[in-house]
Amino acid sequence: MGESRRLAAVPIPSVETADRTELYRALETSVGSSFSSEPLAPKPRPLIIVISGPSGVGKDCLIKRLREVRESIHFVVTATSRPMRAGEVNGKDYFFMSKEEFLGMVENDELLEYALVYGDYKGIPKQQIRDYMAKGYDIVLRVDIQGAATLRKILGDSAVFVFLVAESESELVMRLIDRKTESKEALLVRVATAREELKQMKNFDYVVVNAEGKLESCVKTMESIIDAEKAKVSQRRAMV
Repeated sequence: MGESRRLAAVPIPSVETADRTELYRALETSVGSSFSSEPLAPKPRPLIIVISGPSGVGKDCLIKRLREVRESIHFVVTATSRPMRAGEVNGKDYFFMSKEEFLGMVENDELLEYALVYGDYKGIPKQQIRDYMAKGYDIVLRVDIQGAATLRKILGDSAVFVFLVAESESELVMRLIDRKTESKEALLVRVATAREELKQMKNFDYVVVNAEGKLESCVKTMESIIDAEKAKVSQRRAMV
């Protein structure tokens, strides 16, 4: 009641006839302080977005298109000890190094996560993530299902985990067939592995369908997830 009386004691010009600036200043006087021009909502924190899913769901295509439509995204370049292949570019496709150099990074705790894959090491450099997040970039990591499980243990709820799928199991198998990159034995292993990996969907924050011929819709869904995460009152704090 006391506040109502204090406010009512300050003369405020007519809303219908008063000058806008005059009315604004009168309202400031009434509330006893100037109105701030600072943003009402806090500045969103950069995100770490982990994208995973079975082989053949189009993770690379999604990430490539997402980077084209959102300049504030950095795709982390993985370090590897395997030899560079024809057409690959150091620092773009991978950071190529010797096994000794890679193990030195492991010893110095410079990798967020690493694994031995077919005799060669692959890992995610921490400093690259820190540097780009400090510049305000959102970070995208592409990992396999096993890698996503490892990152969940390391990052917990501080990262956004997205599971990418095809529209059906049948479509996923057809995509694997169409790649024509494996022998029939390897193809059977890929299919069996994909079936097992689909069971891990429940361990992710979001599931996004990348339907055949509808990449743009998939990208828009990813953008909606990013925007929704940035609009949360309690935002994720990246622990890297």
